[in-house]
Amino acid sequence: MFGSTKNKQKEFAVIGLGRFGRAVVRTLSEKGHNVLGIDKDTPSVQYMSEVCAQAVVLDSTNEASLRSLDIASFETVVVAIGTDFESNLITTVALKALGVKQVICKALTQRQKDILLRVGADRVVLPESDAGRQLGNELATPNLIEQISFGESHSVLELRAPETMVGRTLADLDLRKHYGANVVALKHETSVTVSPPAEQVILENDILVVIGLTEKIARLTEMR
Repeated sequence: MFGSTKNKQKEFAVIGLGRFGRAVVRTLSEKGHNVLGIDKDTPSVQYMSEVCAQAVVLDSTNEASLRSLDIASFETVVVAIGTDFESNLITTVALKALGVKQVICKALTQRQKDILLRVGADRVVLPESDAGRQLGNELATPNLIEQISFGESHSVLELRAPETMVGRTLADLDLRKHYGANVVALKHETSVTVSPPAEQVILENDILVVIGLTEKIARLTEMR
């Protein structure tokens, strides 16, 4: 099931099958990826056994046990252990020692995040903090649908056209001059125009996808 060359890029392991881990497993599985679920709690493993390709009961702090799973064959392993930070930390160190290319960890605090990054985690997420930040952004900038970091200094914004844009062309708006923003796509109802022309008229409820320097294009979200 796991380890074939053909499907290797679609295989993930998720350690810790609490609420966060289960959500990761379900999402990856729904998108057609093979997922190995790991937890030391038997009921949790049994609960997820029908969702993921395989689920095993295992103590992830035991390096030998991880090696027995050929864990290094998984390019990405998600450590979703929640309240037991010691186990989270030991597991992360063991995974990197065994040669896992990408280890993504869950942390509960910024301090935990800093420590996990220091011991080799490739990425650390703070679910509650990230969710709170997203809600705050939604409330403060209702036109912003999504913002994605693109490198250290640039971002991609997906935003709903504010009233001040409606009825005007991209040439009139000249977003590149005023905001350093390049419009890479425009969605109107069910149609999408990639690299829309300068004479494109912005209509109500249109959605724009723009890219540019984060500090400059952030001002686009303030338009009303």
